[in-house]
Amino acid sequence: MRPMITSAMLATAAAVLACSPTLDWRQLRPEGSGIAMSFPCKPERRVRDVTLQGRPLHMDMLSCAAGGATYALAYADLADPSGLADTLAALREQTAANIGVAPGTPAGLQVAGMTPNPQAGRSVWSGRLPDGGPVQVQAAFFTRGLRVYQASIVGAAAGGEAAEIYFAALDLRP
Repeated sequence: MRPMITSAMLATAAAVLACSPTLDWRQLRPEGSGIAMSFPCKPERRVRDVTLQGRPLHMDMLSCAAGGATYALAYADLADPSGLADTLAALREQTAANIGVAPGTPAGLQVAGMTPNPQAGRSVWSGRLPDGGPVQVQAAFFTRGLRVYQASIVGAAAGGEAAEIYFAALDLRP
């Protein structure tokens, strides 16, 4: 009798795994981020000090990988409001440079609750990873108050319905 139970349990586990979606969307409001959003996997939090425009910038980051792409949110607080537009432009330029492309002009972007900024926008690029492999990147750059945000998807195919779900769920309203 014992082998039957084991076989039944294995068959049930296989059926559950076969039905599991590649993207397991979850609505989150990460503590301290000031944003509500959806991730297709459970994100990990990291903190990094980066250099942008020759100045150090303390960034909080959340990221996870699912369906062949990495989904990420990075944000940082600035002390001077006059640096917001330049910081957004520098983030866009650095992201594009990381895959060997020119930043171009971003498409318009509306995130509920965002502070209007002429450098806010959404960009889509196809480029190369440092190892030469092809990569696609979609990224949105925006602000709320003195905080700059970058939401991005990086992978072999970073578009489609998953990208629309990810970017449409961004919400800065309290």
